[in-house]
Amino acid sequence: MRALHDDHAAALCSYALRLTNGDRTRAEDVVQETLLRAWRNLPALDQSQQSARAWLFTVARRIAIDGWRSAAARSEVSTDAPPERPLPDDTERALQGWLVAEALAELSQAHREVLVLCFFQGYSVADAAQRLGIAPGTVKSRTHYALRALRLALEEKGVTQ
Repeated sequence: MRALHDDHAAALCSYALRLTNGDRTRAEDVVQETLLRAWRNLPALDQSQQSARAWLFTVARRIAIDGWRSAAARSEVSTDAPPERPLPDDTERALQGWLVAEALAELSQAHREVLVLCFFQGYSVADAAQRLGIAPGTVKSRTHYALRALRLALEEKGVTQ
């Protein structure tokens, strides 16, 4: 356990600081809880450097997200600005983009067209209808069913809300 701490604690603390938007106290709590879970699962934890670090970072990320969710559920204070959520890092954004692109490719051409026009290119329903040569009601209907199909495709890939 000491070797695991010595090898990964500094990187884990830095990562936790990013996850908590620079809140050192919360970051230290995340690191402590992560190392506690590692200690409890030490026999199952693969001791190779990359595997152990990946496991630790995944656990830390989940703890930070759980903490944010529980704080958001407890909080009833109204403010001018919404609470800040940890922003996904570049790797996570790239992975999310890749998953969405892959799920979009599985949709029918008609569904893909309305989603690309309305959500990715920012066209209004009327403008999308004019570009596609269909009625605005058809655009709305296709968008509804396309979003359902996209949600299903993403769930099949393991993406949950």
